[in-house]
Amino acid sequence: MSIWSDLSEYITSLVAGTYTSVVEGVRTFVSGDEETRRRVAFSVAIIALSAKMAKADGIVTPDEVSAFQEFFHVPEEELTNVSRLYNLAKQDVAGFDTYARQVKRLFPGDDPSDDDILKDVLDALFHIAKADGVVHENEALFLEEIAILFGFSEQEFARIQLRHVTPEGENPYAVLEADPTWPFDKLKRHYRQRVLDSHPDRLIARGVPAEFVSIANDRLASLNAAWDIIEASHRQTKPSRAVTS
Repeated sequence: MSIWSDLSEYITSLVAGTYTSVVEGVRTFVSGDEETRRRVAFSVAIIALSAKMAKADGIVTPDEVSAFQEFFHVPEEELTNVSRLYNLAKQDVAGFDTYARQVKRLFPGDDPSDDDILKDVLDALFHIAKADGVVHENEALFLEEIAILFGFSEQEFARIQLRHVTPEGENPYAVLEADPTWPFDKLKRHYRQRVLDSHPDRLIARGVPAEFVSIANDRLASLNAAWDIIEASHRQTKPSRAVTS
């Protein structure tokens, strides 16, 4: 069953007037089926926070409104349900901080992968923020506040941000969360481990629906781009062997 079918089933089970009650309801949805609950929780979190973020730069553009649909390939027959939740969140008087705290309670850290899935939520929100070609200043501030409410440090948020917004001259070691003083072999092992940790199967295993694996693909692209720079730098600095006759 796809996440959209699960989400539709959840929506039809609700008698809720506000999105905040929708988020809270996920905690008791599908009692005994933790995998489905986590998948629905992740999807509801993205819809809720992306709706709030759509206004973060002061202008709600068609690109921002349709970003969720386009990036995560929502089937035509499920658009009504997704739009219902999106609009409910957008119109709710509750602030984004209320939503962020509720999402944090959905992934409180009881499972070892909870922190990782909250980072996946931030990655997805960055994807949506980039839909109109740029992450606006207010959107960046919004995402930073979300990260803080999720319990991440400034350094952790900066590493996530680097996967999406790379300032000119940014150090690729920061993208890989690596120490530039490490020997090349250790850097290579670290890079391979980061790639393994970012594989779509790892995301799915911790509760990210398969329909959202584009998050992993983009993350892998940023890791590979950073590694290409590091590897090229090491090739240039490697001393050439003397040629003997």
